[in-house]
Amino acid sequence: MQESPPDSPRRSSRRLLLGTAVVAALAGSVVNWSRLRPRTLDPEATQALWRAEFDQADGQILRLSDFQGKPLVLNFWATWCTPCVEEMPLLNAFFQENQSKSWQVVGLAIDQPSAVKRFLKQYPVNYPIGMAGLGGTELVKKLGNPEGSLPFTLVLNDKGDLLVQKLGKLSSQEMADWL
Repeated sequence: MQESPPDSPRRSSRRLLLGTAVVAALAGSVVNWSRLRPRTLDPEATQALWRAEFDQADGQILRLSDFQGKPLVLNFWATWCTPCVEEMPLLNAFFQENQSKSWQVVGLAIDQPSAVKRFLKQYPVNYPIGMAGLGGTELVKKLGNPEGSLPFTLVLNDKGDLLVQKLGKLSSQEMADWL
């Protein structure tokens, strides 16, 4: 088999392909870094977040201030929201796999308390769920989701800086990227 001369079209094509792959990899790294770099929330939104308290299905109070100082996944959802319900097993698995690494997950249901209680009896999760009701919609809007659409997820680092703000259903790959 003869080797191609150094300036052959085949060799040029390989170099172009390799160069394109390197540029694509670098672009992906930059996009991923910019997506996961810490950002601060609006100070008013931050205060509202850490002051918020919600009832839980068991009658206890869920205080978001109790979750400060560790990485937090805050997921707004509703029982009537199909993508919300579909991502709950992923969130539950993420919580179970990473709680020993100080990761916390909190769900805030923008729904009727009776519907949330029925849902959680049928589909329990291991992470805490607060019943935010319609008041939770106002918190969602302050946190950067002006339409109040669901599902809506925030990922905060241990300092309370915003790492991820996601509107829509989460994927397991997105969750892996948080780590």
